[in-house]
Amino acid sequence: MANTPTPHIGATKEQVAKTVLMAGDPLRAKYIAETFLEDYTCVNTVRNMFGFTGTYKGKKVSVFGHGMGMPSIGIYSYELFNFYDVENIIRIGSAGTISDKVNLRDVAIAIGASTDSAYAHQYNLPGTFSAVADFGLARAAVEAGEKLGIKTVTGNVLSSDVFYDDDAEAFDKWRKMGILAVEMEAAALYMNAARAGKKALCMLTISDDIYGGKKLSVEDRQTGFTDMMKIALEVAAGLE
Repeated sequence: MANTPTPHIGATKEQVAKTVLMAGDPLRAKYIAETFLEDYTCVNTVRNMFGFTGTYKGKKVSVFGHGMGMPSIGIYSYELFNFYDVENIIRIGSAGTISDKVNLRDVAIAIGASTDSAYAHQYNLPGTFSAVADFGLARAAVEAGEKLGIKTVTGNVLSSDVFYDDDAEAFDKWRKMGILAVEMEAAALYMNAARAGKKALCMLTISDDIYGGKKLSVEDRQTGFTDMMKIALEVAAGLE
């Protein structure tokens, strides 16, 4: 398609790699580019949602911010998949654990994303859509973690539209269903990938313990998720 740049991404199609790592915080995207990529350039500054393209182990990789919530990642991932011909998007985000299986700083791989969002209503489906990760990307992430000696936990997460939930028992209900952690973007990313015939994965570093009341600092959220970053970059480097 010729409709690039878009209203939200100022890059040309040639400036964006086939595989894009996406972080909610654009400063995390900047940190990844500065820390891990070679010969990187800034390809997007629209709305300060920074995007960078460089190489990792000789592989062209882009890193973009996507903002908070499903409407925001919905816009950016849609444009990357459909207008920039991106084939793979790996979200590297933060989440709050509601499970005994994951603790602060653990890396969770979201093989499924349950949701309280109405995002799927746009497809007018005659049933309930299951938002799931691409199996190949998920398997590659688990294997990369094992190779790097980084523990990962796989399972179902909750992509919620609500950060401050008025229902005090909501997390208890999701916990009973085996949900590992709560975040706000994976379901929309997986739906956009499914609709576009592309591949997506969401990896999460646990930044908050919702029941225990513990949480990481703002600085940790921006620059401290290096285990997850390394896994995602290894996956990207191994893709065709």
